[in-house]
Amino acid sequence: MTWLVTGGAGYIGAHVTAALQAAGQSVAVLDDLSTGDPRRVPAGVPLLVGDAGDPETVRAALRRHRITGVMHLAGSKSVPESFEKPQWYHRQNVTVVTTVLEAMAEAGVGSIVLSSSAAVYGTPAAALVTEDAPTAPLNPYGDSKLLAERAMAAAPGVSWVALRYFNAVGAAAAHLGDRGATNLLPLVFRAARTGEPLVVTGDAFATPDGTGVRDYVHVADLAAAHLAAGAAIHAAPMARVYNVGTGRGHSVLEVIAAVERVCGARVPYVVGPPRPGDPAEVIAGVGRIRRELGWRARHTLIDAVRSAWHASRLAPATV
Repeated sequence: MTWLVTGGAGYIGAHVTAALQAAGQSVAVLDDLSTGDPRRVPAGVPLLVGDAGDPETVRAALRRHRITGVMHLAGSKSVPESFEKPQWYHRQNVTVVTTVLEAMAEAGVGSIVLSSSAAVYGTPAAALVTEDAPTAPLNPYGDSKLLAERAMAAAPGVSWVALRYFNAVGAAAAHLGDRGATNLLPLVFRAARTGEPLVVTGDAFATPDGTGVRDYVHVADLAAAHLAAGAAIHAAPMARVYNVGTGRGHSVLEVIAAVERVCGARVPYVVGPPRPGDPAEVIAGVGRIRRELGWRARHTLIDAVRSAWHASRLAPATV
């Protein structure tokens, strides 16, 4: 197949693009560079700078590069920002998907892998979350991802896979690192560097150390999940949702300890109130993706922290 990766100059999108290229597959990138960086796009991969929400831009990309499948990673991902700009998040994460689907239909492209999120589950009833768990998003970001999945499922004649990411961390190379300030790991790194205490949101959860437990999956493993989904969707028509995580949780204090071990510096922190609606523990049920796609996470939390710390030290400031 020949893949178009929308958002392929972003943090996760660039890892997916690099993995596709390394696997010998044909790939092109469409990215408006609002948060992406062209230096993340591997040499030899065509980069079209444009908006995935513009129908003509998408149609032109599909036809110019003779695309046979789309990996859609363009969109916005900040939960706090989604409360401030809910209409914008609907546009970025729902309207853009419908635009891509319409362009695919016109160009005769019938396969799509969608970047989704565990945020669609809201507050799960059980710590281990399978794909059959009820979907009840707590924020406009999660809601937009669920609506994007539904739009894809409703598109006639489309073979699709939605990958529900849990907490993406790590970097496969320095220039591919993530410096998003709303994610836990960059905030822990900042505390280690500056001595300004990290605010731990709650320490009275029903977990071994009282802090929230989450499933942290290395972004290189996420990229491998896209390859597995792409191979499956190429082999046969699909309409499937998969969790992408490790199947193991780590608490905030465990993440802090891992950073201290890797960077050799103390991470100061203070305990603040828990965020409204925050569950104590959320871990990906990954049985389905293991059984059906043969995928499993291969990197540990220490692997992810070490790679992210390396990337944060070496990457240019604008990445």
